[in-house]
Amino acid sequence: MTSDWIATARTLNQALPMLQRYDGAVVVIKLGGNAMGDDEAMESFARDVVLMRMVGVNPVVVHGGGPMINAMLEKLGIVSEFVAGKRVTDKPTVEVVEMVLSGLVNKRIVQAICSQGGKAVGLSGKDASLMVCDQADASLGFVGTPAQVNASFLRDLFDKGIIPVIAPLGAGRGGETFNVNGDTAAGAIAAALEADRLLLLTDIEGVKDAEGEVLSELSAEAIRGMIQTGVIAGGMIPKTETALAAIDGGVRGVVILDGRAPNACLLELYTQHGAGTLIRPAQRVGREPAAPPPPRS
Repeated sequence: MTSDWIATARTLNQALPMLQRYDGAVVVIKLGGNAMGDDEAMESFARDVVLMRMVGVNPVVVHGGGPMINAMLEKLGIVSEFVAGKRVTDKPTVEVVEMVLSGLVNKRIVQAICSQGGKAVGLSGKDASLMVCDQADASLGFVGTPAQVNASFLRDLFDKGIIPVIAPLGAGRGGETFNVNGDTAAGAIAAALEADRLLLLTDIEGVKDAEGEVLSELSAEAIRGMIQTGVIAGGMIPKTETALAAIDGGVRGVVILDGRAPNACLLELYTQHGAGTLIRPAQRVGREPAAPPPPRS
């Protein structure tokens, strides 16, 4: 036996308490456009998701696709306007967004998961009234905020061993198609499912303190304080606000972590150290919660 085999066996042995901890848990994963990486990275991510399903986790993948949308808009010669730094999504733009997210990006992830032996189904928020939205801001056009999420439909998929892969598009009450921020969509879906974890895969290591050091764990109260004092700023503000909203909605914990790191989801779920920054209603020592989640009806 080689030392690598022994180390692998030891790792599996040490992961047993965490495997037991997350058996039957719902874990929502937000896969960002930049975190998707190349084909090798996508294959590795898909293998991790299939492994999670095989050991009893109910994973839900919600994806973005901003870089792919930008590339297609440029290719088609559609010029975007911006209001206060946010893209105005007019009808031609939302049609491209739907084409790229529900088509190219969504099916790439579904195919990657199926290629690793999983059963994945690609959806958007328009399927089965999964995500009904209200218009976020009239000046931004077809940009939506989730108002209702059909959680029972997703639970039916869990019962069949199916991994949902969801494009962040929603249906308006008048039949409109709305583009939804990927983090916002993932947070709303996680809250509706009362998920055990929401993993926000991004291109940074986690939330940093004033000295630039990544913090392993923070309470919701600490996050609010860091936003007020300006320690959390820029693009980290909407991510942490998504985390706070998800926790307020019933999610047990949110993790902001580097999706480019190999096996990031497995490191977070199945090691004591975890990965990135774990945000919970109240801070506790260690990654493992004090008690397993209650049985889900």
